[in-house]
Amino acid sequence: MTELTAVIRDLRAELEAAVTAADGAALLFELGPIELEVSVAVERSATAGANVQFWVVEASGEGKVGSTGTQRINLSLTPRLNPGRATPLVSRAAESDEQ
Repeated sequence: MTELTAVIRDLRAELEAAVTAADGAALLFELGPIELEVSVAVERSATAGANVQFWVVEASGEGKVGSTGTQRINLSLTPRLNPGRATPLVSRAAESDEQ
């Protein structure tokens, strides 16, 4: 299982790479809302100051979740550039990346 924060962090890194690759491209795409559906397992720690962690269930088929309850959640993320909060523009990878 992977932490939900890691999934969102990796998605952010991929989107930032796409924005960087679009720099100077003639054809750009506006990045709209991102719909992300994941199956999560909820884990509560029994220590003082208990917190809740969300783990994304990987599709490996190993069935390690066992008796842990899982839920499917949908996240709607709207990417914005910081500062200014403009809508990012992306394009396919630069030609130098494809060779």
